[in-house]
Amino acid sequence: MKILSIDTSSIVSTVSIIDEHKLIGEEIVNSKLTHSEKLMPAIDRVLKNCEFTIDDIDVISVALGPGSFTGIRIGIATAKALAHSKGKNIIGVSTLDGLALNMPMCHMLVCPILDARRNQVYTAVYKWDKDNLEIIRKHEAIELDEVLEYLMARPESVVFLGDGVEKYREIIEEKLKDKAYFAPRSVNMPRASSIGEIALKRANSNDFDNLYGLNPIYLRKSEAERQYEEKMRKCGQND
Repeated sequence: MKILSIDTSSIVSTVSIIDEHKLIGEEIVNSKLTHSEKLMPAIDRVLKNCEFTIDDIDVISVALGPGSFTGIRIGIATAKALAHSKGKNIIGVSTLDGLALNMPMCHMLVCPILDARRNQVYTAVYKWDKDNLEIIRKHEAIELDEVLEYLMARPESVVFLGDGVEKYREIIEEKLKDKAYFAPRSVNMPRASSIGEIALKRANSNDFDNLYGLNPIYLRKSEAERQYEEKMRKCGQND
């Protein structure tokens, strides 16, 4: 079973092909080009370099977020278009789950943090039980201090990864001191292969998503939605 995976939930655009035995190919592009410019060429290159066509792919998997609202929409729309046009099964995976899987068999807690702006982060907390990754604090869009207080109260050390690390590293070190560790740069960003690993496990159990019911994981409203609601609220007050 071959799975083509896509993650465009951050500035990173990443595409991979994985099967039951190995990672066949992966491309990671961390540049300021838009996903609309990067994604389809990356898919074409990965397929070509692996000597496949889209017809050879069995399942399309895609990161659902949280993260960049625009990036998430581009990734999901592309995955849905490929799945629909070629009659492929589709599986959506949380970006946070994929990031956590970048730290396999880790003896510490794993805490991905993505910068959500407005003084918030997208985050969750995970731990490994042998070869099983368990989530012990749900996906949230919250202030960093809230999750740090939770981690300070636990006895375990914690490894952090994600694009929020660079912005908040000093605060994390100040709060958690020698309990805080940081992932190497090579695994500090989303990787489509991790999305594919999670999707492969689900595909082997025939656990596929409904193409038309697959929705993004935003965790909070977009800036446009907040501005619209504020405008409607003010209009209501003026009536």
